[in-house]
Amino acid sequence: MALKCGIVGLPNVGKSTLFNCLSNAKAQSANYPFCTIEPNVGTISVPDERLEKLEELVNPEKVIPTTMEIVDIAGLVKGASKGEGLGNQFLANIRETDAIIHVLRCFEDDNIIHVDGSVDPVRDKEVIDIELQLKDLESIDKRINSSARAVKSGDKDLVKEYEIALRIKETLEAGDSIRSIDFDEKELVIVQKMQLITSKPVMYLCNVDESSVKDGNAHVDAVREAVKNENAEVLIIGAAIESDIMELETYEERQMFQEELGLTEPGVNRLIRSAYTLLNLDTYFTAGVKEVRAWTISKGMTAPQAAGVIHTDFEKGFIRAEVMKYNDFVEFGSETAVKDAGKFKVEGKEYIVEDGDVMHFRFNV
Repeated sequence: MALKCGIVGLPNVGKSTLFNCLSNAKAQSANYPFCTIEPNVGTISVPDERLEKLEELVNPEKVIPTTMEIVDIAGLVKGASKGEGLGNQFLANIRETDAIIHVLRCFEDDNIIHVDGSVDPVRDKEVIDIELQLKDLESIDKRINSSARAVKSGDKDLVKEYEIALRIKETLEAGDSIRSIDFDEKELVIVQKMQLITSKPVMYLCNVDESSVKDGNAHVDAVREAVKNENAEVLIIGAAIESDIMELETYEERQMFQEELGLTEPGVNRLIRSAYTLLNLDTYFTAGVKEVRAWTISKGMTAPQAAGVIHTDFEKGFIRAEVMKYNDFVEFGSETAVKDAGKFKVEGKEYIVEDGDVMHFRFNV
């Protein structure tokens, strides 16, 4: 599944530094606005300790983790919805992502310019929110105007879409994002087709200095208070510190540095996993001597749908799925031992795949 998270924020909040840490790519990073003109795209591996354990047990020829695309989108400014600062181009890049990682500057540093002259992450958040909402309002107005005549035909689907569009317009005009609306499942399908920016799930990433990386600071507290009703996750990360960790050559050196800061793992690992959760995804595994591999699926997928992630033929010709639970596989140590313990299951087309399932698919095309 080709999934993308877009990193957004004002200029000079640490987006490109964070992107470099995530992807090990080298996006240009400089102390002035619009340093990033074209969006940088990096494919990152989703850290998963279960994959390492399966490798120990199976000893395959290769191990392939599941991945996600991270898009570093150039800094937005006031007026972006009207094209200011290459705004239209940047907003189009955001539209193509599945979720938004909103980076907020929560550190003081006189050597790093802030476009508005002072550090205020809540104000910065509102600047971005307003620009994205205005762009969505522009899009929804066009949709309402174009569908108004079609609605008179009485087509139930068009009428439903029109009613949802009016509801969205009202919400945006009130200064709220579309994700704050409680849609039912059928409505959500319609909304997703509209490709509106503020309907996407969001995570707020507070970029802090070294002294605040463990417990946060007053800026982080202000962000948490501001987003408490948004049902959004707030993560603390020190992008500059993560960059320093990445520069260390050995695993041992990186571990020592993290421990000195009171961290148990790199912040980027937490971010990647949280982004994965944000997109409502699960992982299942295939495990054999050729390869152990993690596969990305949406929560609630059936066995045939999960098989289709490997190849469409697997879904078309699905016969059955052979399923072992990860914990059983680890406890008993092999597929044979799982079978002997009576924990090996054969499931049909209605089976809902669970996170961590170890699976084989039988199919015939």
